[in-house]
Amino acid sequence: MLLQPVNESDRIKSLDILRGFSLLGILLVNIIGFGFISAAYTAPGLIISNTPDLVAWALVQLTAEGAMRGLFSILFGAGVLLFLGKDNDSRGWLHAKRTAWLLIFGLANGYLLLWTGDILVTYALAGFLLYFFRNLSGQALLKIAIAGLALISLYNTAMYFGLSYLQGAAQTVAALESQNAEIPATLRASAEEWAAFETQYSPKPGVIDQEILQRSASYCSAFSWTLGHNTQVLMSLWQFLLPDALVLMLLGMALFKMGILQGNAENAFYRKMMLYGFGSGLLINGFEIWTAIESQFGLLESFAPLSPTYHLGRVALAMGWIGALILIIKRGNIGQGLGNVGRMALTNYLMQSLICLFLFTGAGFGLVDQIPLPKIYGLVLLIWAFQWAFSTWWLQRFYYGPVEWLWRALTYGRLPKFSRKIP
Repeated sequence: MLLQPVNESDRIKSLDILRGFSLLGILLVNIIGFGFISAAYTAPGLIISNTPDLVAWALVQLTAEGAMRGLFSILFGAGVLLFLGKDNDSRGWLHAKRTAWLLIFGLANGYLLLWTGDILVTYALAGFLLYFFRNLSGQALLKIAIAGLALISLYNTAMYFGLSYLQGAAQTVAALESQNAEIPATLRASAEEWAAFETQYSPKPGVIDQEILQRSASYCSAFSWTLGHNTQVLMSLWQFLLPDALVLMLLGMALFKMGILQGNAENAFYRKMMLYGFGSGLLINGFEIWTAIESQFGLLESFAPLSPTYHLGRVALAMGWIGALILIIKRGNIGQGLGNVGRMALTNYLMQSLICLFLFTGAGFGLVDQIPLPKIYGLVLLIWAFQWAFSTWWLQRFYYGPVEWLWRALTYGRLPKFSRKIP
């Protein structure tokens, strides 16, 4: 009985609803990578040209950027524990197979569906590591997660001030060159490092035009561009994405073992979680937005994931969303639609890539960098409505989403029951 998928009756409602909420929320951020140039994440000033653009960007930065991915990572950690069950040693091989197939899904999402911001590969690599933390207590996992959060925040701080020094060196070199003064070799080397960073994360118009042309011309040209871009991203996973995901997954394991994600705590606890989480998260995110605007979207100041306070703000906001949603769940029989989206999270995640593949790349309409920022969020609303309706329709007829069913079949080596019409 251990070596089979979780029964439908054994699913935890709060996890499905939280997962559905985060899956839809992730599209608010991912749509930037789908619909605009790749540097729009790191240099948002490239896509902000008027007040509506600024308002749309600021609202997403304030409420969703980083927090939705963080919430999704928290739920992934909880899901690993749920999959392993109490007798987790007997399911270790299944966990390895399941995670290896997730890695393959992620590679297909990135290279075949041309999604430059795929998170599944990162989740799979972190998922392999999570197995070794499975038997720790909730308190121990919480301490490790807090320590990890502190470490990645310190890393961000060091990176931010290191880059700030390089930027200052570049400005000094420019001033000395204007005066035909002698420039020390070490100062010039620092200026060149800043120039390389700036070229990568805030490219010049010619590079931007070439990216748009390649991504919008045809599937083959978009594939060629994405091949190089995604391979470069994969080579740097260990630096940002992998530690980020692992810390939040460990936090999710802690919250699951403590019963918080299941809604087992008192309502007063979730109210505090919501108030403190939203209060601190919105304050930190608001400060980062103000800093970016005040700098007129300077690269260093508007590159949100490099901010020393980035992880603190996103984790706090994720905690606020958990507290608010569980309070709503506990107060009534609501959230079935979100729960359906969450039960089909992998299908819906890949479906978002497929839809945007045809909308924005040369495989379809080639609309990359053609739709203003506020209007692109209108597309997000349409995709949300479709996935909500489709998930409900599908699960009325089938036990699993199509990709979830395939994932289970590949993991267990046999075909799970699929259609509800089959006894």
